[in-house]
Amino acid sequence: MVLALLRVHLTYLWQHRRALHLSTPQRFTEWVQHRKLYDRDPRLPELVDKVAVKAVVALALGPEWVIPTLWEGRSLPDQPPAPLPLVVKARHGCGHIAFVRTLAEWEAARSQTASWENMRYGRWLDEWAYASVPSGLLIEPYLGQEEVLPIDYKLFVFGGRAAFVQVHLDRATSHRWIVMDRDWLRVSPPSRDADPARPRTLDRLIAGAERLARGHQFLRIDCYEIAGKTLFGEVTVYPGSGLLPVVPASLDRHMGELWRHARDLRNG
Repeated sequence: MVLALLRVHLTYLWQHRRALHLSTPQRFTEWVQHRKLYDRDPRLPELVDKVAVKAVVALALGPEWVIPTLWEGRSLPDQPPAPLPLVVKARHGCGHIAFVRTLAEWEAARSQTASWENMRYGRWLDEWAYASVPSGLLIEPYLGQEEVLPIDYKLFVFGGRAAFVQVHLDRATSHRWIVMDRDWLRVSPPSRDADPARPRTLDRLIAGAERLARGHQFLRIDCYEIAGKTLFGEVTVYPGSGLLPVVPASLDRHMGELWRHARDLRNG
């Protein structure tokens, strides 16, 4: 625990160029560090397990929210087990994903995923929830259109209430994001990008995320809107490991206040 505490303080200082206030977190990024060290909620490992969480979602929201699993195993076979295009993910990590549209990309994915097997994601940055997730791979249908990936809606839910939606654009080419509030007003600073179009199913996305996050201080629920249909992507409990900057800084503080308030209500 002493070494983990030291690592968390040093990585936070290195990334944010400021000291970490762990005993009295004020910012969202500080609360993520606090969760890493002290939150041992036994529900979290199941939520970050990309295979196990699908049963949780199907039970809570209905099977229509769940992206089908086409294949599951430890190492990819010689030939694709389902028609291309498809997506390969690691069940036990975050950000381990390969988009396969051609046989050449399948061969590249086989090489790439071989290194994922022995990679224990939770040990890198003291993200406890990942440590007990079984290693493995799963394959899902490709949701994009040719080279264009679908817009990723990441809903930040504090105390069971969705407060913000982080909209991820052009993930395959010029990846960037814009933060909107639940009323679809822009929160992140101005940029060359126009405000993203409000998804037709926003109310359903919010309701689904809030149902999944009920009883938790904070969860980020990632979803898609495909042809007017809402689909669950994944649950994130340590967004950016709390090491990516939250812009503007006032948003980092505001999210921190929401997390503290959710914790106080639960402990009250």
